[in-house]
Amino acid sequence: MPAAILLGALAALGQAPVGLPWATLAALALVFRFFVLTSTVRGAAWIGWSFGAGYFAASLFWIVEPFFVDIARHGWMAPFALVFMAGGFALFWGAAFALAHWIGRGTGRWGQAVAFALALAFVELTRSYILTGFPWAMIGHVWVGWGPMQLVAWVGPVGLSVLTVLAAALASAAWPSWRRGGLALLPFAVLYGLGMWQAAQPVPAVESPQVVRLVQPNAAQHLKWDPDHATTFFRRQLEYTAAGADGRPDLVIWPETAIPTVLNNAEPLLMRVAQAAGGVPVVLGIQRWEGRDAFNSLIVLDGDGVVADLYDKYHLVPFGEYLPLSSMFDTVGMTLFGSSMGFGYSSGPGPQLLDLGPLGSALPLICYEAIFPQDVNAAPARPGWLLQITNDAWFGKVSGPYQHLAQARLRAVEQGLPMVRAANTGVSAVIDARGEIVASIPLNEAGWIDSSLPSPLPPTIYANTGDWPVFFVLLAGLSGLIVLRRRNAIDASSPQR
Repeated sequence: MPAAILLGALAALGQAPVGLPWATLAALALVFRFFVLTSTVRGAAWIGWSFGAGYFAASLFWIVEPFFVDIARHGWMAPFALVFMAGGFALFWGAAFALAHWIGRGTGRWGQAVAFALALAFVELTRSYILTGFPWAMIGHVWVGWGPMQLVAWVGPVGLSVLTVLAAALASAAWPSWRRGGLALLPFAVLYGLGMWQAAQPVPAVESPQVVRLVQPNAAQHLKWDPDHATTFFRRQLEYTAAGADGRPDLVIWPETAIPTVLNNAEPLLMRVAQAAGGVPVVLGIQRWEGRDAFNSLIVLDGDGVVADLYDKYHLVPFGEYLPLSSMFDTVGMTLFGSSMGFGYSSGPGPQLLDLGPLGSALPLICYEAIFPQDVNAAPARPGWLLQITNDAWFGKVSGPYQHLAQARLRAVEQGLPMVRAANTGVSAVIDARGEIVASIPLNEAGWIDSSLPSPLPPTIYANTGDWPVFFVLLAGLSGLIVLRRRNAIDASSPQR
């Protein structure tokens, strides 16, 4: 359905970098009108799939960027990747529309609106977990930078998605009565106001500020592993680490895979890093071998150039860092993008905390891991702050890096913790516990910044509960609508007395 595809593309304008949530609300309200006018479950599924295809194609078009790094080898795969990803995720939305149509039938316009919101949120929750999960471009993400973003501290991103879809559907159900529309939107207006109030609350001042330095070499992906350019990027990071002799930071942070060799052979390079840091600890990304296994790792280098701590990435990128059903893909010559070694990484043991001395404990996240709120909630204990190193050069120069940054801001709000992220090509940023960017290095610029580490807030509701409350609310709501539908069907079929 072309109109539904166009509405899906309009809904995608709420995602970064455009950031127009009102476009998303308008698109949801309009597609709900199509939904309620559909007479069959199959028709509803087709509308949902079309809407989702337009939405995911517009939101995730950056997925073609990795295929253009080596265009002669992988370029032919780019359109297939976008089509299969958009079409595949649209299946979730097609299922949601079908489920909502089946459940909402016979419950009236208001019941249909509730069924529409609950079903769409339920499949978004499923998308976040099934087959290792991919909670990218969720509907609730459109509020990053706006007051309602603060609500994820209470209900998480799926809960925020429920509220967003419900507001649009109820307003659409009330049309053309402006009075009923205003009443329908009143609960959302209250929540919006609560979010704005929460955002206005000050973050506690840092009593004894610790200063972190972010280093961004701006290494283009097609040059990152080239021997000549890799040396240039390494020297650039050394220069930025040693800069600013008038005041030294308490910690220096380099991005993902920042060293152009594996840890097993990196001792001479690590000594140069320690010398440039002048006794300041350095966190950096590096690949390493252990037996026959390769890992995408983060290390903490102490002032003497000794590896004081190590973390191995455990939530790996399918097709980027490992191949599902690898034997099948070997037959067509498909290789991996994320690993310079040309084959897959092994998964680390799981979340862990780094003890960074005066800076407290940090939860390390390598690139893709920061899009999973459940991974952050799985930390063995509450950290003092979140630490992400990433190589966003894979995501291109238009939308991918900004959407990745937006999700980092959400993780900060969800946990009530500051987030510090060092990105190879940007955006490197220090984010406070309200999700506001305190300091940053723009996309595709080389440089460094020093910033005080913001203070944490008390643990949030979402940090303590995760997605379980929202899951049970969705399950109870959908179950209640099924009961209501059956009761109405029985009443309609009963003989009139």
